[in-house]
Amino acid sequence: MSHLSKRYQAARAKVIPAKMYTVSEAVTLVQAMPVQFDASVELHACLGIDPKKSDQILRGTVQLPHGTGKIKRVIAFVSPAQEVAAKAAGADIVGTAEVIAQIKKTEQINFDVAVATPDMMKGLASVARILGQKGLMPNPRTDTVGADVTKMITAIKAGKVNFKNDDTGNVHLAVGKVSFTAEQLVSNITAAIDALKRARPAAAKGTFIKRLVVCTTMGPAIPVASTTADHGK
Repeated sequence: MSHLSKRYQAARAKVIPAKMYTVSEAVTLVQAMPVQFDASVELHACLGIDPKKSDQILRGTVQLPHGTGKIKRVIAFVSPAQEVAAKAAGADIVGTAEVIAQIKKTEQINFDVAVATPDMMKGLASVARILGQKGLMPNPRTDTVGADVTKMITAIKAGKVNFKNDDTGNVHLAVGKVSFTAEQLVSNITAAIDALKRARPAAAKGTFIKRLVVCTTMGPAIPVASTTADHGK
């Protein structure tokens, strides 16, 4: 059995066993947890989907009203004609043909999100495996492929986040920092839950969101009341 630090044990002691918290109560509690740094606040959802079935894969986006508290490095794969627009919108890197060749050669990634215009997708085929393994391959379903590069970059810089279920049918989302106000965290968490509901695969049957928890990166899970979740038929 792994050793639990005194700080973690003190934090876990604040969570009442078997109690289901409202989002507001969970935020109040998570901000009362003892932390040594400005920890990220996370939302984890256990979903009633079969991740082995392609028609039940969940993928979507959420525009967090107050962002995640983390500055994301964005690469924009665009043609030379759109390089100026991409830089003006806030792209940290412009994904030229030379940059694509460098990624293929080194397999090194120094960005958090990738967007691309449709005309660049063919050129990205050579690095699709590298980007795909890290969940960075631009995809129309996550609004990271489009003609309006300014709109895509601006949305990401303002707090737009992509999400996808993992191999066990769970979704994990960073929804802010402990230093955020309670109102900001509640707003972000509510937006994330609503986005999960909207992204529900049509093939998913029964209860869709089985369990929701809020926690800090290294803190104990705080269960959020099932009435916050979506119960499908």
